[in-house]
Amino acid sequence: MREQGSAVAWVESPLQLLCAVEARYAGVSGSALRIVTRGRLPGLGVTRAELAALDLPGGVEIQTAEDTMPRPGRGDTWVIGDAFSGRTQLTSLTAAPAQMVVVDDGLATIRLLEMLTSRLGTPLLRARTRAKASRRVLGAAAAIRLRAAARAGRLTVFTALPVPAELAEAVRARGIRLVTHDFAWLRSQPAIAHPRPREDTVVLGTSLVRNGLIHRDRYLSWLFALQGPLAYYPHRREDPGDLAAVRDHPGVTVYDGGVPVEMTLRDLRPGQRVLSLPSTAVTSLRVLLSARGVPVETVDVPDDWWTPSATISLRSHLQMFAHEGASP
Repeated sequence: MREQGSAVAWVESPLQLLCAVEARYAGVSGSALRIVTRGRLPGLGVTRAELAALDLPGGVEIQTAEDTMPRPGRGDTWVIGDAFSGRTQLTSLTAAPAQMVVVDDGLATIRLLEMLTSRLGTPLLRARTRAKASRRVLGAAAAIRLRAAARAGRLTVFTALPVPAELAEAVRARGIRLVTHDFAWLRSQPAIAHPRPREDTVVLGTSLVRNGLIHRDRYLSWLFALQGPLAYYPHRREDPGDLAAVRDHPGVTVYDGGVPVEMTLRDLRPGQRVLSLPSTAVTSLRVLLSARGVPVETVDVPDDWWTPSATISLRSHLQMFAHEGASP
């Protein structure tokens, strides 16, 4: 593990923030890590406050920037969560950090690995994005820089997600250092900020409705047909109108934590269970809760739930998180 030198991280989501802390704890991001969170984004302020109340790994400092992205120095390690961000890609064209570490940003992490191991010239663009020519050029240039860092042994991907064996082999063949983790730092911390919900069934909210990938009526009908009482933990990108309907439904209690469910639900007890549509949170919660005897079940999405926007490849990606404990 790389333990020397300083590091700077730029994070734009609560999960990225948590994983940046885990990267420092695991020793992949230098002996001193300055984490800069993008300002005015939902959940980041709350997550930062809760992390500050815990025993952060030595050398970690968390700051907030409104708009200014920190620029890594030539000898720094640069930690990023969103390799598809235009701002990150622009900085990558002129920055020359000693090392680069990519931490989890949900499903996009697997997409990034697939794109970095695909044919040369594939631009780094988000799924389902209709990009202008200038944006495609930037994405292609960013891919070149990341692949060059990989060939030089300067690129690490730090993830808690299940990377298929064939993809992991291809990633390492490109020179990328693939480091997996199981939220070791978080598991070492007391779960004092979030008392466990009283309900036996915990349902994780989803962004699939707001992203136009599944039909709203199918999802809400399924949710409201579940036997209650239910504890509902919203996804940070859920539509406020949908969330209001959930909040008004008898037998459902909405818990507005604002922080990653890995932090809010790690203290569930035997006798409780978690239900979720395919999501990266399924994997991390299984890591955190399996030793406590709490099942995390993935709901198998029926074909008639999907909208035309949900491509076969995207459905295949999501199924990666539905292998264990599937629920009808």
